[in-house]
Amino acid sequence: MPLSFKSSSFAGMKQILLISDTHSHLDKALIKHMEAADEVWHGGDIGSLTVTDSIKAIKPLRAVYGNIDDANARKEFPKNLIFISEGVKVFMTHICGQPTNYLKEVKEIIAMEKPKLFICGHSHILKVMYQPQYELLHMNPGACGTHGFHQVKTALRFAVDAGEIKDLAIIELGSRL
Repeated sequence: MPLSFKSSSFAGMKQILLISDTHSHLDKALIKHMEAADEVWHGGDIGSLTVTDSIKAIKPLRAVYGNIDDANARKEFPKNLIFISEGVKVFMTHICGQPTNYLKEVKEIIAMEKPKLFICGHSHILKVMYQPQYELLHMNPGACGTHGFHQVKTALRFAVDAGEIKDLAIIELGSRL
């Protein structure tokens, strides 16, 4: 169960752009959203590292690798990432199973780490839901790449501030095709 834990020592509100499933495609429409964010978080299936290199040239990046990612991405990014940002404990992984039936490994990490925010990707389905049984907010930003079955490329924008998650907005980037 490889984990990576990083803590942020910055104080104040942070604007987050949450993306996933780029599959080697960095949509030009995301650039203005990256510029408005303080950090970009990527929920895996990066594809080419040119995507993450481009993001890192604009803003700080936190990311996990996904099932399509090669050995180079797996060397640079962990499978599971746990960190604290502005008082919010975050657990990010790519594949989690269904929100009503998480994978065993995911359930174990949630039980042990007790995150307030749980982020995954993989399904290409945008989903935000509070899960009282785990006392956490589950976020999946959908997919912002051009590969997959999704019809519209999506991302999420939100703020973390003094232990709270707020100002959540869905970003639609247009048709996948």
